[in-house]
Amino acid sequence: MSWDVSEETMMFKVQAEEVNQARDILQQVHEALKEKGYNPINQLVGYLLSGDPAYITSHGNARSLIRRLERDEILEELVKSYLEKK
Repeated sequence: MSWDVSEETMMFKVQAEEVNQARDILQQVHEALKEKGYNPINQLVGYLLSGDPAYITSHGNARSLIRRLERDEILEELVKSYLEKK
């Protein structure tokens, strides 16, 4: 069996406006989860791993907001924010 695998690294780019939107939505969702007494980190991780919006409260329209983003947009914002703070 032969695999034709490229040795080149693929480029992935997200437009700046999408990243800013992701940051704003994450902050709003985080606040809504806190207001309802949930651990926002645990709930967001559950959502990112499963894709199930039931991990996000509907309080403050958070569930609708989070669904405006692709999970890869959220992950990009999280990685960027983490690495910039290091």
